[in-house]
Parts: sequence; C-alpha cells; structure tokens
Amino acid sequence: MKSNVVILYLLTVFFLIVGGVYAFWTIQAYGHPEWAGSTAIILSAALTAFVGFYISRVEKSAGGVLPEDRLDADIDDGDPEIGEFSPWSWWPMVLAGAAGLLLVGLSVGFWISFFAFPLLLVALVGWVYEYYRGHFAR
Repeated sequence: MKSNVVILYLLTVFFLIVGGVYAFWTIQAYGHPEWAGSTAIILSAALTAFVGFYISRVEKSAGGVLPEDRLDADIDDGDPEIGEFSPWSWWPMVLAGAAGLLLVGLSVGFWISFFAFPLLLVALVGWVYEYYRGHFAR
C-alpha cells in the first residue's frame, strides 16, 4: 500500500501543478479563468489527496505489510476466501433476464413490467433458496 500512497500523492502534486498552469493559461488567453476545467482539475487533486490520506491511515492501522508490498510474496498470499458460489446454478441468468425484461418494460411499455415482476420475484427466491431443497440441500 505504500506504493499506492506515493503514487496518489504524486498525482496530487501533478494535478495541483496542472491546475495552476491551466488557470494561468486561460486567464492569459481569455482574461478570466475557465471555471469548469480549473475546478475539475483542482478537485481531482483533492480527490487523490483524500484517497492517499485514507490509504495511508489504513496502512498504519493494519500494522502489517500486505502481500503486494512484499517482494517474496506469491500470488496466493493475497487471495482471500470470498465465499461459496454455485457454478451449476441457472438462477442468476434467470434473474438477469427478468431484470432486463423489467427495465425494457419500464422504458418501452409498462404492461411488460406486469409479466416481468413476478418472474423477477421467482428468480430471486429460487436463487436464495436453491440450497434448501433437492440434491444440494443442507
């Protein structure tokens, strides 16, 4: 994370320099600053400074060195367990199709939503409760 903090602080300095140059350049060209671009560049500097500060605080509170900061780390060292997923499940595709049909119904004709909403509920309940019955019940 140390390298991320350094990169973000370098970006902060870069955005401040570019924002100053941009404001000076537009004042010279037009007689007044161009507010949209100057504000966007200066706020980009503020954003990178905030994120860099936050990451530096998180690094200090973590107390240890992260795997991506160690030279002897393997790829598996930074790979946490993120949960259990069902590669055989068809419910996510049914849910995505129902959500897509619902959005089509909202944009094209509202009557389509009356068919899509019950299908969306069935797909959501089916995906949530797929481990409660059948071959994969617990």
